[in-house]
Amino acid sequence: MIPPGSTVGILGGGQLGRMLAVAAAQLGYRTHVYAPEASGPATEVAAEWTQGRFEDADAMRAFAAKVDIATYEFENVDPHAVAYLSGRVAVAPSARSLEISHYRPAEKTVVAELGGRTAEWRPVDGPDALRRAVDEIGAPAILKTTLFGYDGKGQARLDEPADAEAAWSAIGRPHPIEHGVPAILERRVDFRAEFSVVLARSAAGEVAVYDTPENVHRDGILHTSTVPASPLVLDQAPDAIALATRVAERLGHIGVLTCEFFATEDGPVFNEMAPRVHNSGHWTIEGAVTSQFENHIRAICGLPLGSTARTGDRVVMENLIGHEADRWPDLLRDPAAHLHLYGKRDAKPGRKMGHATWVERPLTGSKPPR
Repeated sequence: MIPPGSTVGILGGGQLGRMLAVAAAQLGYRTHVYAPEASGPATEVAAEWTQGRFEDADAMRAFAAKVDIATYEFENVDPHAVAYLSGRVAVAPSARSLEISHYRPAEKTVVAELGGRTAEWRPVDGPDALRRAVDEIGAPAILKTTLFGYDGKGQARLDEPADAEAAWSAIGRPHPIEHGVPAILERRVDFRAEFSVVLARSAAGEVAVYDTPENVHRDGILHTSTVPASPLVLDQAPDAIALATRVAERLGHIGVLTCEFFATEDGPVFNEMAPRVHNSGHWTIEGAVTSQFENHIRAICGLPLGSTARTGDRVVMENLIGHEADRWPDLLRDPAAHLHLYGKRDAKPGRKMGHATWVERPLTGSKPPR
């Protein structure tokens, strides 16, 4: 066990690192952020900040000497860097979880081995392979980079086979990568809804699962997460939860794991996973007894996991993208809204500036927007 009073290291200083640091402080931990940037959303809440590249062995070694355990806020970290760090200090989730979720073909292979369904896909290592993949699985389809894809980045739609060349250019004509392929082509899934499974797993194998949020995306970026979900999603959630739990067990995962799914007429289809706290779990800060951020800290530090029970009849989380954050005065006047601003200065299009959460509590009359 890593007791309160110890220092938790966090790789990455964005909004997820910020909320992890707040949760850690609530439990009596200090946090030390390591990030390539000189500052970020976690700057104001972390006790210490080290600027350095993840490939800088000397800087990583010095960071390891100052923390009692390390974790990461996103999966776009080189697994080799995490493996190097784990040779000097405990790291959770492990480099194994990062390695699998970091590379799309690997995560799809693991899910298939565990009995889950994924979209039909093919590996793509160049324009010729893309044309063959289109011939095999057809269109509509989505071309995705195998690394560093999030919030719709690194993706291009193919509405018809003739779109192949433009799609390859749209994802940046990725170069071949070591021990893998730079892209995959996925047959587009005919889905009725999107949802995610957010769970926390301890080193002892204890698993705590949150209510399944139904997610709505705009332009590839999460717009809202709502619990309870629609009847369609609630009907498919048990199978998805069982699969996500098997994934966590297969990886020996410690901490929060998020798996995203499509709800189809034939049951849940796995989309992707994140070995970390997730945007679709932000509702848990006010909407659950123990937030995903607190349970992540509890899990990696060897503390008992907290209750994931919902605190209200209905909870809605809405991301504030770009200048939507300018609504903050109105949100502060809304007695049912809980506002979170991440301290980012530039409200760029597509940039997550904050979020708001509404919790329906009959005793207070608070109700989320419909």
